[in-house]
Amino acid sequence: MSQSFTVDDLARILREGAGEDGGIEQSTLDTSFAELGLESLALLEATVLIGQQFGVDLDDSVLTGVGTPRELIRVVNEGLAATAVG
Repeated sequence: MSQSFTVDDLARILREGAGEDGGIEQSTLDTSFAELGLESLALLEATVLIGQQFGVDLDDSVLTGVGTPRELIRVVNEGLAATAVG
């Protein structure tokens, strides 16, 4: 079964971890996390929850390498694809 990480998944995880989702939706995928008002602590919480819920381990360097929701979703989906293959 193929699983993918979506914008809705990211918004839900941010609400669970940080109490807010920063208004993440299709129209804000290319807006920086900073512009959305999401601090690095919220993103750190999100990476922990992504690991727990999706089995994709993202190290702290991911936080410095992604600046927008679209980039984070891409990285998570690449991790899902890698775990499906390996």
